Amino acid sequence: MTTVLGEELLGLPVRVRGIDVGKAIDLLVDPLGRRVLGLDILCRDESHRFLPLSAAEILDGTITTGSALTLLAEDQLDFYRKRATTLRALRGTPVQLRGTKVGLLTDIVLTHDGAITELVVANGRKNERYPVEDALRISATAA
Repeated sequence: MTTVLGEELLGLPVRVRGIDVGKAIDLLVDPLGRRVLGLDILCRDESHRFLPLSAAEILDGTITTGSALTLLAEDQLDFYRKRATTLRALRGTPVQLRGTKVGLLTDIVLTHDGAITELVVANGRKNERYPVEDALRISATAA
């Protein structure tokens, strides 16, 4: 299973059939913090669009999609922004393991299909990776 840090996706060019259309500037994460739903793309015309991760392929430092129709308009991006959170907003949020704070979220590790497998947490000394499990909570998303 190939994984990637969320930070590694930010700034990558987005191409549709070989044409640069913009770059990824944020990740939209489901409310429970278990899955990346898609990417906030800043297009060359300065508009923001939503690219569902399921419609994207990440390869060789590029995010590609087969059709411009998969880049949803800004109002559709707003729909996802209201129901999800962003990696940018989650950074610096306390992370708890079994109710004990273990540090602050700095990044996420995800598979190419969007499943978040690990949280990268700064604990004051170093960054540590914690496998996602039921006992691990990002405080902002804890029920």
